[in-house]
Amino acid sequence: MTLTFGVIGVGRIGQLHINGLRNNKDVRIKWVSDLYCDKLSEWIAKAGIENKTKDHRDIINDPEVDAIIICSPTDTHVELIKAAAAKGKHIFCEKPISLSLEEAEEAVEAVKQANVKLQMGFNRRFDKNFKQLHSILTKKELGKIQTLRITSRDPEPPPIEYIKHSGGLFMDMTIHDFDMARYLMQSEIVEVYATGSALVNPEIAAYDDIDTALITLKFENGSIAMIENCRRSVYGYDQRIEILGDHGAIDVGNEQSSTLNYHRIDGIRRDNPPHFFLERYSDAYKVEMDDFINALQNDTDVICSIEDGYKAQQIALKCKESLISNQPKRI
Repeated sequence: MTLTFGVIGVGRIGQLHINGLRNNKDVRIKWVSDLYCDKLSEWIAKAGIENKTKDHRDIINDPEVDAIIICSPTDTHVELIKAAAAKGKHIFCEKPISLSLEEAEEAVEAVKQANVKLQMGFNRRFDKNFKQLHSILTKKELGKIQTLRITSRDPEPPPIEYIKHSGGLFMDMTIHDFDMARYLMQSEIVEVYATGSALVNPEIAAYDDIDTALITLKFENGSIAMIENCRRSVYGYDQRIEILGDHGAIDVGNEQSSTLNYHRIDGIRRDNPPHFFLERYSDAYKVEMDDFINALQNDTDVICSIEDGYKAQQIALKCKESLISNQPKRI
């Protein structure tokens, strides 16, 4: 069964998803939409995409299009979700749904009323190591879980121009960790406490944002978690998880480009982690899109729904409230 796709937004993440779609024999990419598609004409032609447009409505109104990939700026997501759902299109949407919880609720309702599938772009769920860890926890191999620790550090902070429109550290970066915490613990978060500062680049504070944070989460099942974020780790993209339970602990370390360890008189050395998320999660991005395609073909549930996106966004906003008030916040 061949599925016809349209992609809205052909920046870095849009191009990554297009490359993934191109390698699937059951997919036809009929359209891309981007305000700067003229500048991208050469790349679009090489990708073998049939049509390009600056008006996303050309895609949404095309009756041949089965599914739409939304990779445009966050402030366009809700409008596009509602329009696509109204036309009966299935949707893949990058995070977050919106910067407003009220708008996100409108998107959730639109998807529900239209009875279409929407998969959120929480790619870490599709990483082979995290999937295996989820399976272990589902089987209760560690028994009852006491603590979860997530370390998530970017190699360097984004430009200030990006910070202005990002929605803040919790909404832009930590939202992946909130989703991962819910995914692994398989329990809802009921309380958050966040603290943080602009320690890497003090200019970030001028935009009511931070670049370094510690967040404590309490779960409905009684377990607790800690997330540590920083916009800069000079050695590469640092992504680690550790879980402690009745029967021991499991940790997932950083991916390495090789497993070589150099033991010499001047010290022991091994390769740094991958530089950033595109390298670290390249396989996960492909699995993520293949899973979405399989859900459409077989009419099964998506692994990461719009409700998951809504809950991660809700947690992010509560963390911002906690940071401002310096108090825990119930969810």
